Amino acid sequence: MGSLQVTRLLSWKSSLNTAAKAGTTRSRPTTQLGFPPLSKMTTKNGFLMIRRSFTNASTGSGSSSGGTDAVSGNISSQDSSSPPVEDEKDENKPGYLLGQEKDGSGLVIGFHLIPPSGDHEVIDSRKDIDGYGVKKIEDVEGEDKAQTRVSYNIVFVTAEAAPYSKTGGLGDVCGSLPVALAARGHRVMVVSPRYLNGTAADENFTLAKDLGCCMKIYCFGGEQEIAFFHEYREGVDWVFVDHPSYHRPGNPYGDINGAFGDNQFRYTLLCYAACEAPLVLPLGGFTYGEKCLFLVNDWHAGLVPVLLASKYRPHGVYKDARSILVIHNLSHQGVEPAATYKNLGLPSEWYGALEWVFPTWARTHALDTGEAVNVLKGAIVTADRLLTGYSWEITTVEGGYGLHEILSSRKSVLNGITNGIDITEWNPSSDEHIASHYSIDDLSGKVQCKIALQKELGLPIRPDCPLIGFIGRLDHQKGIDLIRLAAPEILADDVQFVMLGSGDPQFESWMRDTEATYKDKYRGWVGFNVPISHRITAGCDILLMPSRFEPCGLNQLYAMRYGTIPVVHATGGLRDTVENFNPFAREGSGEGTGWSFSPLSEESMLTVSLLILKEHKSSWEGLMRRGMEKDYTWENAAIQYEQVFEWASIDPPYIH
Repeated sequence: MGSLQVTRLLSWKSSLNTAAKAGTTRSRPTTQLGFPPLSKMTTKNGFLMIRRSFTNASTGSGSSSGGTDAVSGNISSQDSSSPPVEDEKDENKPGYLLGQEKDGSGLVIGFHLIPPSGDHEVIDSRKDIDGYGVKKIEDVEGEDKAQTRVSYNIVFVTAEAAPYSKTGGLGDVCGSLPVALAARGHRVMVVSPRYLNGTAADENFTLAKDLGCCMKIYCFGGEQEIAFFHEYREGVDWVFVDHPSYHRPGNPYGDINGAFGDNQFRYTLLCYAACEAPLVLPLGGFTYGEKCLFLVNDWHAGLVPVLLASKYRPHGVYKDARSILVIHNLSHQGVEPAATYKNLGLPSEWYGALEWVFPTWARTHALDTGEAVNVLKGAIVTADRLLTGYSWEITTVEGGYGLHEILSSRKSVLNGITNGIDITEWNPSSDEHIASHYSIDDLSGKVQCKIALQKELGLPIRPDCPLIGFIGRLDHQKGIDLIRLAAPEILADDVQFVMLGSGDPQFESWMRDTEATYKDKYRGWVGFNVPISHRITAGCDILLMPSRFEPCGLNQLYAMRYGTIPVVHATGGLRDTVENFNPFAREGSGEGTGWSFSPLSEESMLTVSLLILKEHKSSWEGLMRRGMEKDYTWENAAIQYEQVFEWASIDPPYIH
């Protein structure tokens, strides 16, 4: 053996060479650590054992103590990420193990050093390889935070990201997951529109500065000029695409008159901008470059994998990039008439990727051919991997919303991940939005939150009256029609009910009408308000979630953390995360963190809700505590995402 070279990959620094290849003029020194020729190598349990003092790769001088400074290249004894190999003179020390990493065919694809036993547990990599041939990421005993082995340049593309924009769970995920991944050593960019609607929400973009980089995009029959704004916060590059179509009253997708008619245009611009941003924006002095991993969220970002495959890779650009489609809401697919395909700026031969034909029963008239373009379908076909909260259900007729056959055909690259929650923002012991703090050890503050909420909403102050809450988008998928049907019977009981959300104008009107009818029992808050959502979560006894389909869902996780009992339809991520209550388990002490009901009907929802209120009040505190004990952190979710990143990197990219 000549010499073994081990390159340390350090977060953003690992992208310098890639950026240079992409045309970046600015360069920085790279650092390499190495070993001179090994004079002693032994084997142990199938591993190589190395006994050698650490050496500066550039000078060949030995050092018994150090790593290398990432910027200057000088030897430093403080580099904990690259521990020294043991001195060959000390024959009594066990040395370091050189573990092999193999792919699915048994070929060696890499090595990693394993510290000597005593300080850390040595894991046999032969037992730690999953079915894909990728080593699983595990927490290392003795470390405060799990460290990632490989860092990636990650680009999130999303229609919303909290706290800048949010209508539901998508905004929460794309506001929190990037921060968690950045904390684990990845370089992360989030690309989202710069929405300005003339309200106080515009202040969310105050710290985002114009990068002075304008770009012309050819689509929809002409040149469209966009600009980029940027804010660096919590280790993440937040990039906002600016265009007049994002400056209008309403929420990101529509106003009181319904969905905006030009949403296909608005999110086509977002996708083009997201593909260009890593190549042209010198964030922190250098670009992200071509070797990126795009996380595209829902149909709004669905053109990104199509663009990569149709307009970039054929010209040798982004040939090493990968795209992962994250499906949050399968019912919204970006379907428009087939004639609009020419507006997307895609090659004509790629029409088949987006082609969609409605079944006969869904067509508007006898002469309607049902031909359309479906952006989400195009993303499913061309993305390198697919992620959702519950992967099996979306491959069924009931849960696939017409895409079940295509999703089933890609089962080999489809995975389910339970998202996390921001336990700093959503913490009842420190939440700045709630009236009184409380914890699993002292629940007394929760009743004070309930009283404060009743007072704020103008409801009779009755601590003993069950208070039911709903937070979410007002549309068919969230089961609002069932709530509307069941409301008279629910409100006939001794309860109070509060709802927060925006969406379908008919449901917004119903909320206003119901409040006028049940003045002492019901409140409907039309719109979305973050502080109010926290106060409802903390003050309510029950959170109702009758979603028809929910890939993951976050509100039930928030509810459990705040000791509020989730009552959910047994579907997707709701069924996965809410353990159904069993009053007879554990010798009568009970188990579970909430209630689920099925089938999805007014009767089954009413049966569960009224049963809870009348027969199981004595079990309430146990339910609250078990829910508050659950651990759904973004740190855990980030580790799961990293595993998918590895799989995506191993597989070749999509080629037409």
